[in-house]
Amino acid sequence: MTDNDQSMPATATLTTQGLAPEGHGTILLIACGALAREILALKRLNGWDHMDLQCLPAKLHLYPDQITEEVEKAVAEHRDAYDRLFVVYADCGTGGQLQAKCAELGVEMVAGPHCYSFFEGNDRFAAHDDEITAFYLTDFLVRQFDAFVWKPMGLDKHPELRDMIFGHYTKLVYQAQTDDPALTARARDCAERLGLDFEYRWTGYGDLETVLKAQATGA
Repeated sequence: MTDNDQSMPATATLTTQGLAPEGHGTILLIACGALAREILALKRLNGWDHMDLQCLPAKLHLYPDQITEEVEKAVAEHRDAYDRLFVVYADCGTGGQLQAKCAELGVEMVAGPHCYSFFEGNDRFAAHDDEITAFYLTDFLVRQFDAFVWKPMGLDKHPELRDMIFGHYTKLVYQAQTDDPALTARARDCAERLGLDFEYRWTGYGDLETVLKAQATGA
C-alpha cells in the first residue's frame, strides 16, 4: 500500500470527516480516522468481509477530551445493527476515561497508551525507557504533518518558536507501517523542519494486526 493508493479514502477527508460504515457485516470497528488505511488494508489482505468500519475524524486527536463522548455516541448509534462492536482506539490522551466508558458500555478496545505504542508493539514500546526525547510520526502523521503538527503549534506563522517547542527533543522516529520510499522522504523532511535527527523504524501493523485478527476470528 503506497501513498498513491487510489482505493483508499483521502487523508484529508479522514482528518476532518472520518469514514461512514457501509452498513453490512457482523462486527463494527469504531476507529480513529488516522487508522483507516491500515485497517482497510488488513481487511482486504485477510478477507475480513464480515467486519465493517466506521472512523471518527482523526482531528479529534487535537481535542482528546472529546474522544470518549464521540465513541459513546457511535456505540449508541450502531450497536443494535451489529453482533459486536470493537473500539480501535488506545487511551489516546483521554486519561483512562475511554477505557472506563468502554467497560461501562460493555465493548472492548485496543490496549495501550496510544497508536505509537501498539504499532510498535506495546511490550516493545514500553521497553524504550531511553526515548523520552523522541518525537514519533506514523504514516498518517507524515501525510498530515502540517495539519497535526506544524499549524496547530503555530509554526506556520511563527517558525522562530520551533526551538522553544522542540528544544527538548533529540530525534524524530518515523514508525513506518508501509514500505514507501516517498513517504520516508517526507518523514525525513519533517525531521529537518523540526531540527531533529531522523530515525526510520519499520513497525508494520504491530499489535493492531494481532488484535484485529483476534476480533475477526473470535479468538
